[in-house]
Amino acid sequence: MFLLRRQTQNQQENGPAQQDAKVAELREALGPLSGRRLKYCTDACLRRYLEARNWNVDKSKKMLEETLKWRSTYKPEEIRWAEVAHEGETGKVSRANFHDRLGRTVLILRPGMQNTASPEDNIKHLVYLLENAILNLSEGQEQMSWLIDFTGFSLGTNLSPKTARDIIHILQNHYPERLAIAFLFNPPRIFQAFYKAVKYFLDPKTAQKVKFVYPNNKGQCGADEITLRHR
Repeated sequence: MFLLRRQTQNQQENGPAQQDAKVAELREALGPLSGRRLKYCTDACLRRYLEARNWNVDKSKKMLEETLKWRSTYKPEEIRWAEVAHEGETGKVSRANFHDRLGRTVLILRPGMQNTASPEDNIKHLVYLLENAILNLSEGQEQMSWLIDFTGFSLGTNLSPKTARDIIHILQNHYPERLAIAFLFNPPRIFQAFYKAVKYFLDPKTAQKVKFVYPNNKGQCGADEITLRHR
């Protein structure tokens, strides 16, 4: 009875009306916004940051302000294809020409096609594609799916742990709740040690979205979600 009552209370605290109130509270806490900051801080954006911080307004405000600082210096919206075209020559990261079965944009990553050694350029290329994917999200859709295909993968083509950590930091802190699910398709055994090293830096909520998929194990958890549909 106590557990049921507590669950009901939590549902009420996080109901639509309460969430709307939290969004309004966060917006007020941020103070006056203008220009790119005002454009970025939509209600949907504020909801994502609140969701990432379990609807704690103070923590969400701090997280969002850090993102606004990062965007003002890194300027992800100003990155142009010509700046990162050399990174995309092999197609190691691309936006798919199809959606997943829930209508979400799909980003395809192919670690085996890694072609450069510059951490900065690798990150810049990924950020460019993230911004592009966000611009192409369907109306009302805030999240995307990742399909990471390990065909041709080897330790020689893998990103360094430091670069992986930097990417995780950017994704978790500046693109919260953008990832719906990430499928790691047929990762080899040598990847397991690498994943264990970087998993330490993953938020538990993010780690739960990572699914290992093997072609000979169709009955595994999450395998049915990989169904894709063409536009």
